Amino acid sequence: MKFTKKVAVVTGAARGIGAAVAKKFASEGANVAIFDINIEAAEQFAQSLGGEAIAVGCDVSNEQEVKKAFEAVHRQFGRVDILINNAGVIRDNLLFKMSESDWDTVVDIHLKGAFLCVKEAQKYMVEQKYGKIVNVSSTSALGNRGQVNYSSAKAGLQGMTRTLAIELGPFGVNVNCIAPGFIETEMTKKTAERIGITLEQMVENVSSQLAIQRAGKPEDIANVAGFLCSDEASYVTGQVIYVAGKPTV
Repeated sequence: MKFTKKVAVVTGAARGIGAAVAKKFASEGANVAIFDINIEAAEQFAQSLGGEAIAVGCDVSNEQEVKKAFEAVHRQFGRVDILINNAGVIRDNLLFKMSESDWDTVVDIHLKGAFLCVKEAQKYMVEQKYGKIVNVSSTSALGNRGQVNYSSAKAGLQGMTRTLAIELGPFGVNVNCIAPGFIETEMTKKTAERIGITLEQMVENVSSQLAIQRAGKPEDIANVAGFLCSDEASYVTGQVIYVAGKPTV
């Protein structure tokens, strides 16, 4: 029970990777706050976790909503120990077809959202002299056709991670980044639909190109997040960990 008496905030946690991460922390004894714009889904998931899990409706790109969300967590549990910045959306398109709205939506939720959440979480972490922050990036940060908005936001998260590690390290806060490769989620299903194939076809195509010849599961990311937020990783900070089933450069 690595996280007994710890309080973990996971954004975009009603499904997919975020849900797997929240479930991991809850299973290891943490009190978990499920942040999601879909409060109904968040409440349903929080109930399924049992114990001390709460759902908090929050648009992470809205500063006032983020402030209120963290205040609610602190009011409920008295502290904030862990933050997983996972909330995200896709608005894929080639550059010449991409709208300004497509760009703003993706960058605001992934990059601005992480900034706003970290800014609030660090207030409590610095005072405690303890905290763990993990930003969820992507292998798309290395460049991916049709994702100039998503790739830019995910690359920005890696730069943010390194800078935050420098700034917050003296206060006992570790900041790291996980960059998943292909993970089977609702988001990847939408990507498959966008390019006109089934998720099963996409999984088969991707798996054949990996060293570990299977698609990733949300639990694969949750396990790495669990390690990075544990005291076993107390000397690890400012790192980008690619979890992609193959060597990544």
